[in-house]
Amino acid sequence: MNDTLKPLPVAPGATIGIVAPASSAQPERIERGFGALHALGFISKPEPNALLREPLYFAGTPAERLADLHAAFSDPATSAVMSLRGGYGSNYLLSGLDLATIAAHPKPFFAYSDLTGIQLHLLDQLGLPAFHGPMLAADFCLPDGIHLDSFRAALGGEPYTVGPAEGLRVLKPAAGKSVTGTLCGGCLSILVSLIGTPWEPATENKLLFLEDTGAKPYQIDRMLWQLRVAGKLSGVCGIIFGEMLDCASLDAAPDLLDRAILSALDGLDIPIAIGLRSGHVSRQNVTLTFGVTAELTLADEPTLALLEPAVTR
Repeated sequence: MNDTLKPLPVAPGATIGIVAPASSAQPERIERGFGALHALGFISKPEPNALLREPLYFAGTPAERLADLHAAFSDPATSAVMSLRGGYGSNYLLSGLDLATIAAHPKPFFAYSDLTGIQLHLLDQLGLPAFHGPMLAADFCLPDGIHLDSFRAALGGEPYTVGPAEGLRVLKPAAGKSVTGTLCGGCLSILVSLIGTPWEPATENKLLFLEDTGAKPYQIDRMLWQLRVAGKLSGVCGIIFGEMLDCASLDAAPDLLDRAILSALDGLDIPIAIGLRSGHVSRQNVTLTFGVTAELTLADEPTLALLEPAVTR
């Protein structure tokens, strides 16, 4: 990875460019999302193709979606970029990303889920921190969809800490008090799908955050096995799992997922936590910034502290 390419901080009153690099969103969710973003004092500027609902399940053709993404970054009127939602389709944009254009106009890019591939490619190639946080038609459209403290702190460059109030709990404690490393990660199934491609993310030697939704425990086990045998967990100093929304098997023991994770990661002498509500969550989506230094403490009260701002100060 290149040296960190940090964007400028963003305050209320700024304009956020809205893009849809993957799937289309329901119009009513979009309208509610616009309303919530405006209520926080931000101005939204949807790119020309962001509201398209075809072809298939995509929000426009790959060329249209790519043009919107480049326009949002290069537009001098916008201070940040936010995806409408994830879904599927941003993989088709990876080969056409204009890294020079994005590097010339670094901005916070809020996304998760299917957008993990783009976010981590920009992090690996440019050093642009990824803002793994709420999206307009996935979270801002909900009454309790945003964890406001982390959203504001990430944009403003303030250090912040999340813990049990944000769902974090211990699966395997640290041998010492805490571990510190560069935070990285995203949607587990997307990370696994990129292995063996030119866009395979560099997760090695990181403090790793992994989350997903709707995957059964044995599927999580299988994906962790693939990450492990592919060497993607080499040197990882700790792993934090997300809420893992709906990642349960019908009629199975409630702790099956916990036990499956510990089994898949058996032999790794690292701390493991779970439950942090970032990405696919039931409520209050926490913003995490990948590419900056963070500290995971799994002592009496587990915490994840974002020690370094993802924007210039």
